[in-house]
Amino acid sequence: MANSSDHIVARRIKVRGLVQGVGFRPFVYRLALRHKLKGWIANGTDGVEIRIEGRKSSVPSFLEALRHQAPPASHIDEISAEEDVPEGLNDFRILASIDLTDETSEISPDIAVCSDCLQDLKKQEHRHDYPFINCTNCGPRFSIILDFPYDRSNTTMQSFMMCPLCRKEFEEMSDRRFHAQPVACRHCGPEYSLHMNGRMIREFNQILDLISTMLSGGKILAVKGLGGYHLMCDALNEKAVGRLRRSKKHEGKPFAVMFRDPETIREYVWLSPAEEKILCSWQRPIVILKNRKTLAHSVSLGLNTTGVFLPYMPFHHLLFERIRQSLLVLTSGNLAEEPIVIEDQQALSALAGISDAVLTYNRDIYNRTDDSVVRVINDKPSITRRSRGYVPVPVKMPFQVNGIFAAGAELVNCFCIGKNDRAYMSQHIGDLKNAETFEFYTEALDRFKKIFRISPHLAVADLHPDYLSTRYVHNMGLPVAEVQHHHAHIASCMAENALDEPVIGLALDGTGYGTDGQLWGSEFLVCDYHDFERYCHFEYMVMPGGDKAAEEPWRMGISLLYQAFGLDIPDTGLPIIRNIGMERIGQLTEAIDKKINCPLSSGAGRLFDAVAAITGICLHSRHHAEAPMRLESELDEHCVESYETFATKEHISFRPVIRRICDDLREGISPATISAKFHNTVINCSVDALKRIASETGIQKVVLSGGSFQNRYLSEKLQKKLTRNRFQVYTHSKVPCNDGGLALGQLAVAGKRINSCR
Repeated sequence: MANSSDHIVARRIKVRGLVQGVGFRPFVYRLALRHKLKGWIANGTDGVEIRIEGRKSSVPSFLEALRHQAPPASHIDEISAEEDVPEGLNDFRILASIDLTDETSEISPDIAVCSDCLQDLKKQEHRHDYPFINCTNCGPRFSIILDFPYDRSNTTMQSFMMCPLCRKEFEEMSDRRFHAQPVACRHCGPEYSLHMNGRMIREFNQILDLISTMLSGGKILAVKGLGGYHLMCDALNEKAVGRLRRSKKHEGKPFAVMFRDPETIREYVWLSPAEEKILCSWQRPIVILKNRKTLAHSVSLGLNTTGVFLPYMPFHHLLFERIRQSLLVLTSGNLAEEPIVIEDQQALSALAGISDAVLTYNRDIYNRTDDSVVRVINDKPSITRRSRGYVPVPVKMPFQVNGIFAAGAELVNCFCIGKNDRAYMSQHIGDLKNAETFEFYTEALDRFKKIFRISPHLAVADLHPDYLSTRYVHNMGLPVAEVQHHHAHIASCMAENALDEPVIGLALDGTGYGTDGQLWGSEFLVCDYHDFERYCHFEYMVMPGGDKAAEEPWRMGISLLYQAFGLDIPDTGLPIIRNIGMERIGQLTEAIDKKINCPLSSGAGRLFDAVAAITGICLHSRHHAEAPMRLESELDEHCVESYETFATKEHISFRPVIRRICDDLREGISPATISAKFHNTVINCSVDALKRIASETGIQKVVLSGGSFQNRYLSEKLQKKLTRNRFQVYTHSKVPCNDGGLALGQLAVAGKRINSCR
């Protein structure tokens, strides 16, 4: 009697997830050959479709390997397999892409060059030192895609005709470059051009030699990267870095530094195993690490951390082979708050005034992507800026969000669009108050709608009437839903953690428009997606000058001193009093008394601003959140002391804390100790409030969100203390905790409300 496992069966398999542009089809092809299965695989606009037939005993091991041995950059969300009728197929093939009209599959982010391609740089004659080498496992993806499906004709590689060698690799199913859409070599692919002193140099080895000489001479270069231009100089040359900072009008923000290799990184910063894993991942983000050895002062301007990353383009590796430097400043190629430059002509005009030469290449960047920024908190990645390497991977939602557009906030903006049960977050957009950034916002939205085949039927906005994103939503001609800022923060963290139940939310940030018309920012909420209840918050503070107070932390410092001491401010004897002067202080307190442009705020960020100013750490901010960053950078991590707050059922007052800080300053206590005591106070009073809410509600799940949780010390200590108190703590890892993740929460709230009405 024949063994039942020997008879021929057929299966039709559907795989959804990140399975296009990551070498998935060649992987399946080789897998089918290994298991002696016949059939085919095709890209569709809603995933990949596979048909296999062969011995029944081979099918389970094929499906097991399909899920667990997939390429590193792929991500499988769902595999479905249905029985089919065997057709007597003779081989396994990769078929042309299938277009299913309105359905979409996931698009791969750009992937750092792989180790196999780095070896090929030295072994393959037609790609020897070729700076655009790639394969199905690496290379440009999102930055070059024009439309779906992901085929060469739908990318900015469409104008480059493959030479016979590349065509053979592209069509050979067993080759690593089989159907690698950007495949190219020195005979047929893109090439670099160096523009300097009115000349254009195209010979690549000459270009590398010239760049090496320029970097050694303290020069600045504008270099076309994967998702936009960078500005580059020697990270140990203070004269060069200082000139770059002045020319770029980038007065306060730290510069990112690219290092040759992890060994060099360890010389200059402290690196944990979790941080090294993120650094070396295929996403290759910038990782914020604690300084160990001094770089040029103008790189970080006194902060105790540096944004560090490793080479991710073939060009980076080839450059480090040629130059003597082991670390380079590599910062976004833009002016002030404008978007990163992607067009060659714009680079030659706008960046020529900053740089001594401009390095371009002749493949277009279609989708602009800044470098992503990550900080590791309690051994878990926390994304500060989500862009290259992460976008456009969606967040899988616990319910349908189809056709919803969420506009996000005003600062560090990202928008979000829904397709079925997927939420697609845009790349980092930036500050919408800038006209060029707003143009980028609308352009990126149009491209997302096209690529993902979405026609929104509902738009979601923040409550703040003056946000440009809110105004844009109300001018779209669609039904509009509004979601309170901090409710959206908590909902975004709930969504990425697949929570759909009542939780206690703690949202700490700078500013968000509240339902009472005031500016919120330290919100203890009990909420689900439908609604929220505000249990308590930090006591309201006056923001003298409105938004000006965020740019000039001394205003918040004087405001809280006035709140704590009244007219006795001059008697405190603090350095801030001498630095600002009694005349300006008098003008400010008069404005407070007369309520002239003095909105109320409960924002944690404004409280951090005030303490940074009172201690003399930061009186004027040169960029967003500089004062809280410097306050964290200054603190003594060995200090376990704290101050006492005064709490009522509705608010937590820091007036006693401000008085004690002044006492400490008069007694000669260092700002580092005061900063630590203040941070510990915020942690302790937050835990006390959360324990009270838990006892009243019976809820033990706490969700943390908001820009203040970019503060590593605050986040780590608070999470650990909450865990010791038996809370289940949920934080961000897929989207930023700052306003860059807000749109996901807006989308989640609107989607849940719609689903509940059906």
